[in-house]
Amino acid sequence: MHFDPLYYPYFSRRMTVYSAQGMVATSQPLAAQAGLEILKKGGNAIDAAIATATCLTVVEPTSNGIGGDAFALVWFNGKLYGLNASGPAPQLLSGSELRKKGYREMPMLGWETVTVPGAPAAWAALAERFGTLPLTVTMQPAVSYAEQGYPVSPVVSAAWQEACEYYSQVRNFEQYHPWFATFTIDGRAPRIGEIWRSPAQARTLQEIAETNGKSFYQGELAEKIDNFARQYNGYLRLADLETFQPEWVEPISINYRGYDVWEIPPNGHGLVALMALNILKGFELPAKDTPDTYHKQIEAIKLAYADGLRYIAEPAAMKVKVKDLLSEAYAAERRKLISDRALQPLPGTPPQGGTVYLATADRYGNMVSMIQSNYNGFGSGLVVPDTGISLHNRGSNFSLNPDSPNFLLPGKRPYHTIIPGFLTKDNQAVGPFGVMGGFMQPQGHVQVIMNTVDFGLNPQAALDAPRWLWVKDKKVKLEQTIPEHIAQGLRRLGHDIELSLDTGLFGRGQIIWRDRHGILAGGTEPRADGTVAAW
Repeated sequence: MHFDPLYYPYFSRRMTVYSAQGMVATSQPLAAQAGLEILKKGGNAIDAAIATATCLTVVEPTSNGIGGDAFALVWFNGKLYGLNASGPAPQLLSGSELRKKGYREMPMLGWETVTVPGAPAAWAALAERFGTLPLTVTMQPAVSYAEQGYPVSPVVSAAWQEACEYYSQVRNFEQYHPWFATFTIDGRAPRIGEIWRSPAQARTLQEIAETNGKSFYQGELAEKIDNFARQYNGYLRLADLETFQPEWVEPISINYRGYDVWEIPPNGHGLVALMALNILKGFELPAKDTPDTYHKQIEAIKLAYADGLRYIAEPAAMKVKVKDLLSEAYAAERRKLISDRALQPLPGTPPQGGTVYLATADRYGNMVSMIQSNYNGFGSGLVVPDTGISLHNRGSNFSLNPDSPNFLLPGKRPYHTIIPGFLTKDNQAVGPFGVMGGFMQPQGHVQVIMNTVDFGLNPQAALDAPRWLWVKDKKVKLEQTIPEHIAQGLRRLGHDIELSLDTGLFGRGQIIWRDRHGILAGGTEPRADGTVAAW
């Protein structure tokens, strides 16, 4: 039988998934099932999150990998915890040195973009603090898929092909040859449904599991990374890996119409979503599908991003305080700037005072919102030979402007785009949510939360709803499924509107809500290979 797995000519409706024992929602079915398998073996939501996250490095390597970063929000025994596992710039890498070499902005490929990977440390830290099963158990599904192989899913295959075309620009440079040796079949991407195996990645994951992550930072794997960097005049060294520790942080929040919306504090940009929601809660928005509602959402995001891009950085480098950016007074001042015409966003002056997302829940009330990423596709294009470790390019988000709080300095973490979200009400967990996709993420968080809180959509419908993406200035991309009257209305309000057929631009989200009876309700992303695995 022959058919096109990417051709869907008719309207299709997914239903919200309900369960009582446990749930895993993510962008790839095999990874969701891996998490569910761990729940059924007696693991908790944290164990399931580790299983899902590590499996995603194998079954969706187009968006995340062993050499990426990770963030997590963990609801455990009635309290919310935050984990920042984003790595700093190597000690040998600085903005001043790059400027001397002729760089005026950060590149997207190569050693200049590689910061210390944090994902393996995140898995180990989560297991140590909250897990009930060892990494050798929770990571076994990932090891098995890497070793025995799996059929590549449709959206992943399409992204893989795009990556092959993208990295072809550096095919002739020797340091990039391991990427093609590791992640292609005779120079091409695996086709939809084709079995993909990665024995080197299986060995690496097994070693990480058996050493609780130590090999990656202090052992044999760390030495391989160091040797590879030295071979091609890279900046990352064993000492950078040895000194890295993920950071447990206090999540930040605002109250939005009776619900507390939680994000990881800077260096991540979850703050942008909170600032936008803080502005929006001052408006009455009685209907979802009106030009006025879309207009106010877009304007609020523009103002929040203007501040975020100006002020968000490593906390020690920030020139303003988070609490000041989230103050009611400052939100009111920014809200006054929104009129009936699209504005050119500028930062205000506050008062002084590639990515994958997954959500898990267990029968005990624990829940996890987790996200990990290579940043851009497979990342820097650099793969440590014979390991399956694709090194991310998160350092691309540094600035080479010495006046910027995000200026590249040794040991400094960059502005980070990956953000897990969490929702509570009256100090009780509602659940994890997230929308992956670079600078779309805060915009996706705002749209999902408003779809849920303001417009009463169920988890699946909240994700199904057509999305918009503010690009820059007055330019806004709309999904083709947004009604024409909305697009025309926004154009009349001064927005530069572009309809886009590329659904990948608009992020990929997951949601799990828990009601007061303990019943779980989950939605998954229709723009990905997403699945809700339930028990």
